[in-house]
Amino acid sequence: MTKNAIIFGATSGIGKELAKILVNNNYKVLVTGRRLEKLKEIKATNTDKYLIKQHDITDIESSDLFFENLPFDKVDLIVLSSGVGDPNYKLKYSIDLKTMNTNVLGTTKLMQLSYNYFNKQGYGHLVGITSIASIRGNRHVPAYFASKAYQSSYLESLWMKAARSKNDIVVTNILPGYVDTAMAKGNMFWISTLDKACKQIYTAIKKKKKKAYITKRWRLVAVFLRIMPANIINKYF
Repeated sequence: MTKNAIIFGATSGIGKELAKILVNNNYKVLVTGRRLEKLKEIKATNTDKYLIKQHDITDIESSDLFFENLPFDKVDLIVLSSGVGDPNYKLKYSIDLKTMNTNVLGTTKLMQLSYNYFNKQGYGHLVGITSIASIRGNRHVPAYFASKAYQSSYLESLWMKAARSKNDIVVTNILPGYVDTAMAKGNMFWISTLDKACKQIYTAIKKKKKKAYITKRWRLVAVFLRIMPANIINKYF
């Protein structure tokens, strides 16, 4: 039986690769993003399984309209993969504002709309792609790290809400480490190929995990980051 999925932020990176995996596993996928030409390229690879919709998550009102005009009668899975995060060494507000508009304001709207949609439908699986960056701060990219912490906390709050609901709603927080995408910048260790990372994400979705570190070894890093003193974090990260 074919399932229906929506991926917000699917024109490149994790969102695009995950959409391909879903299509290969009997999903019909609505892919979204700001770049229409990229969406058309994805659609051309499988016109039967891909639907496309140009959408900018920072346009809050358009997100309401998006959910009011879905092309599906039902949605089984929604993945939130949109995200930005540029270095901000001199703390320019304009740089942080761009990050917060996407990663906090836009993403919060989508999380609420997705959860409320599933609550009305009676079931559904919401997946948020956050980051290992959600665990501690960072002096070079403060808004990105802070926004990922916000996303992780919000997803956990929705998980708590779902756990007490009579409906069959699943909420999954995906925390990637370094993955070989355009978002990966600077010197990195344990960097994963996009293919390997997305295969592990799909496995976590199938298993309906509450939280999954991608790749799995980043669970160890997460433990150390939580217990490491702030002065050590500041020295080496």
